[in-house]
This record gives sequence, structure tokens and C-alpha cells, in this order.
Amino acid sequence: MRHRSFIAITAALAAGSLTLTACGSRDTNGSSASSGDSTTLTIGVDAPLSGENSTTGLGIQYGVQIAVDDANKNNLVPGVKFRVEALDDKAQPATGQSNATSLVGDGNVVGVVGPLNSGVAQSMQQVFASANMVEISPANTNPVLTMGKNWQTDKKRPYKTYFRTATTDEMQGAFAAEYTAKNLNKKRVFVVDDKQTYGAGLAKIFNEQFTKLGGTVVGTDHVNTGDKDFSSLVTKVRNSGADLLYYGGQYDESSLITKQLKEAGADIPLFGGDGMYATTYIQAAGKAAEGDLVTSVGVPADTLPAAKQFIQTYKDKGYKGDYAAYGTYSYDAATAIIKAVKAVMDTGDGKLPTDSNELRSKVVDAVQQSDFDGITGKVSFDQYGDTTNKQLTVYEVENGAWKAVKTGTANPS
Repeated sequence: MRHRSFIAITAALAAGSLTLTACGSRDTNGSSASSGDSTTLTIGVDAPLSGENSTTGLGIQYGVQIAVDDANKNNLVPGVKFRVEALDDKAQPATGQSNATSLVGDGNVVGVVGPLNSGVAQSMQQVFASANMVEISPANTNPVLTMGKNWQTDKKRPYKTYFRTATTDEMQGAFAAEYTAKNLNKKRVFVVDDKQTYGAGLAKIFNEQFTKLGGTVVGTDHVNTGDKDFSSLVTKVRNSGADLLYYGGQYDESSLITKQLKEAGADIPLFGGDGMYATTYIQAAGKAAEGDLVTSVGVPADTLPAAKQFIQTYKDKGYKGDYAAYGTYSYDAATAIIKAVKAVMDTGDGKLPTDSNELRSKVVDAVQQSDFDGITGKVSFDQYGDTTNKQLTVYEVENGAWKAVKTGTANPS
């Protein structure tokens, strides 16, 4: 897709020059004042679709695809057909920003689902906000994205266009700390992060909450994404006397850390966040993954009656990637955008605005008012754009697979 400069796009939007492909107002039968064609709207997806994070990224893409297929099949918005435009951000903020610019420049794009990584989201938010286009992430968990950099003392929403169907690290870090202290009865923890927005933020919250619960953090350290040799870190952890290693980051580095840790004779579990929750972690770490733990958003997808058909469709289609972490949350994010388009049509006497600026703005407002039963549970957003669904689950590797061991909500102190 050809990339236009952000300045050019902003100017075009200000002039209202970006319009929908099919011209004219649409009535509930899909007719147009100027043609008999139905309207086609695009829902963008931004996620890592290649590289080491692609397992979860593809789960996001195909979660959206199934939601769009269902909406089209059920004629959820009469006279409107939806399509998916999925862009690969390679887990790189600069690429994510470029993708956001491209999506904004396409007048048919009415909203975007993604990204996976909180650091990528930070590079995209301003682009979407300037175009007044909704962005819903099924995976971002850093509190800064919705409540501002001073969220612990002075919550202020930075962008009204940004939402998420995943709960925050404020909850996830606290939930992991509570489980570590109260369920695992661990007293001494070594905390490591990958220096990225998501990993560092999650590790910081876990550190604070575990300490408040009476635990001792015996050491902290950082690694770089892409590192392969963790011998120095392993030595520090082994010599610290820690009975658990908490890691803030993704599955690619953590799978190597736990493997090298066990090989060095430090038989302690590695506990991380939803960035580790993928089958790839277990495949890469092998037997060393046994007993390791993660927290992830929501309730296990395979226990949700409403998600049964989604899971079957995902499998029947032979889609790649892993739906377990964010697939269902992507489905609900896309559905929130689709239902918002329907709400705009309903308030417009069965017609949609022909100007994309106006449509996008009204969709943002409609998403804020979302209130429906999704396949993950109730879908609605608070004043910051955060999901009102605060459920979290701890998973443990047992016999080469993730097994849910506790579901609940956190109580940050």
C-alpha cells in the first residue's frame, strides 16, 4: 500500500476530501442516492504478522476476520459489507506508525483493531487521534495508554479515540503478585524485564505489589529483545537465592531464559504476563517450561460457551497463529466497531454519512457507548477507554500445555 505523509493526510482530513468508495447516502436496503451499490467499509488490523511475535499477532488478525465474516453473513449492518486490511508492524513502533498513517489515508477504513505491543501503540495513538478514527487493542495492557503517564497519581485520558478490550497491567501485575505470595507462597523473587514499554511497566507493578504483600525482591535486571545468551543473568538469579523469577516481556526471550536457568541447575519457576502466553513459549523451552506460569486477560476461551463457535470456526478454517491469548478479544473489538457503525446508521434514519471524517467521528462516539454481550463477556468501556471486564487467569505449564489454575480479579493495594 502506498504511504502518504502524515501532514498530507491531516490536510486532506481537514478539508474533508476523503470519502467512502461507494458514493451517496445508504438506506437500510443498501441503496445509494447516486448508485445502486452497497457500501464497503474496511476494518484495519495492525499486529506482528511475521517474526517471533507472529503467533499472537496472527491470532489477532484472524479473530477480526471471523468477526467480519459473521457480520457480513448475518447482515448485521444492512447495506454495508465489511472487509479486513491487515498490516504487519513486525512489533516495531516505527512500522506501526507508518501502518497507522496508511490506514488513516484510506477513506474506506472506519476503525482499526490492534496493535499487540504497548510500545507500538504509543507510536500510533496520535495518528489515529488526529484523524478522529477509533483504535481498539485486544492486547495492550500498559496503563499509560489510557490514563496518561501519571496514571498512579493523576489519571487523564490522552486520546478519546483509543480503547482496549484487554485489562491493564495495574490489574495483571497485582494479580500475579497476589498469586505468587498467597498461592505459591514464594517469599524471594528476582524481577527481570526487557526494557520495553509493556515488559518494564508490568515488572514494575509486580515489584511494587509483591513488596507490599510482604515479599522480598532479591534482585532486578534487564535484558535486550533479541538476546540469545542469558548466562550472566542466570548466574545472578542462581546466586540470589530467589525461589521464583518474574519476567516482564515476550515469549521469545523468556523461553530461552527459563531453559538456560534450568540447565544451570536453578530449578525455580519463571512467571510472566500475557506476552508469554503462547504455545510457542512451551515449544521453544521444551521440558524446561514445566511449572512455569503466566497471567493472561480474561477467562480461558475454551470455557466460554459464547466462544465455542468462534473456536470451531478458527480451527475449521485452518487459520495460523494462536487464538487463545487475544483471538476472542479481537473478535469483540471488531464487533464493537461494527456495532458502532450500525448505531450511527440507526441514528441517521438508516443512512451513513458519506464523508469519512464525519463517519469516523460518530463511530468513536458510538464505541464509547458500547454495551453488548460479546464472546468474552460484557463489552463496554469506562471513561478512560478501558474495558470494564477485569477478569484475569493464571496458567501453569503442565505436561506440555497451558492449564488454567486460577481465574479472578486483582485487588491492587
